[in-house]
Amino acid sequence: MTFKELNLIPNIQQAVEEIGYEKPTPIQEQAIPAVLEGLDLVACAQTGTGKTGAFAIPIINLIHRIVGSSNKKSKHIRTLVVTPTRELAIQIQENFDSYGKYTNIKSMVIFGGVSQVSQVDQLRKGVDVLIATPGRLLDLNKQGYIDLDYLHHLVLDEADQMLDMGFINDVKKIVKLTPDNRQTLLFSATMPVAIRELADKFLTNPKYISVDPISSTAEKVDQKVYFVDKGDKRKLLYHLIKNDDLKNILVFTRTKHGADNVVKALEKDGVKAAAIHGNKSQNARQRALKDFKDQKISVLVATDIAARGIDIDDLPFVINFDIPNISETYVHRIGRTGRAGKSGLAISFCDKEEKSYLKDIEKLIRIKIKVVEDHPYVLDVNAVSENSDKKPDLRNKKKDTNSRKSETSKKNKKRWY
Repeated sequence: MTFKELNLIPNIQQAVEEIGYEKPTPIQEQAIPAVLEGLDLVACAQTGTGKTGAFAIPIINLIHRIVGSSNKKSKHIRTLVVTPTRELAIQIQENFDSYGKYTNIKSMVIFGGVSQVSQVDQLRKGVDVLIATPGRLLDLNKQGYIDLDYLHHLVLDEADQMLDMGFINDVKKIVKLTPDNRQTLLFSATMPVAIRELADKFLTNPKYISVDPISSTAEKVDQKVYFVDKGDKRKLLYHLIKNDDLKNILVFTRTKHGADNVVKALEKDGVKAAAIHGNKSQNARQRALKDFKDQKISVLVATDIAARGIDIDDLPFVINFDIPNISETYVHRIGRTGRAGKSGLAISFCDKEEKSYLKDIEKLIRIKIKVVEDHPYVLDVNAVSENSDKKPDLRNKKKDTNSRKSETSKKNKKRWY
């Protein structure tokens, strides 16, 4: 299938061609026709599969007929995209601008951590597509600056990440602010029970699509694991950087504090590094990312939340300084390298307490990860006691078993179109 076969309006077709798109990605091929048909949608897709285009392109196509030929100064919010991080919100807004460059559709992004003054000024001028993080959205709505009564499309992007970040109650509040006859699109890299319950409650007879199963890993990513004592991880990281001449490395830690400590250790050893996480200001995070892309620093240390949605071209190395306690997170991490058919190397540091996490990961990806024993800080994994297979309780196991409530009154709702 080509983009021409999707029968998009000429304004969008021209923009897509100029970007260089010829064929839609698998998720775009399945999602775009469904969105154009007006269906609610639940899509399971990882970062890097073209999912932003999967909802942005058809949404622009749908609302162009309403706002495309209008020269009215007054604009109502027709589309709301809710996403967990500022970085991802900015990237989504850039995509809307690119796909809609030959339309009169106006988009903007709002997020916390910065002054609301300029955002309020933009809202007052009117906007068709609003991309927002949950906290700032609810705050500005409470102040009376955001009216969602005319909303046609609600997009919940990276739903599982919003769940992990504790935004799920905010998301439920946001959904209740929107009209019942909206079209709702939910995108998530994984489908935990809480996300399925959210879809059951707020979507109407949605179409489910899934591409690139979460257990799949990039074919050209070489995966290795180093067994190392927790206290020697920073030494091992420096050893690999120095002796293997590693550059342009994305390092993942489990915590913000851990990310800062890794950066301090590297800088002490003369390695230029920076951290991005939730405690960093927006300007600091954007500056660190730009310096990394411009190769002014050789190591970028990130938490999973801060890194979600960040797209870095030609990334050769990913290092899991901490093994993630959720197996799917490992797949997201190493998927940052080896993109577009290029090779990549994913290295994991595993201490005795993380051995059980590694087993879970290997079970998910159905691959036995190669163990590297030739390094100065090797840990005798056979000496680890059987008790080490017991996982530290890092997950929130509370589940609201009574949260699945049917809303039959909304199942026969009439669409705005």
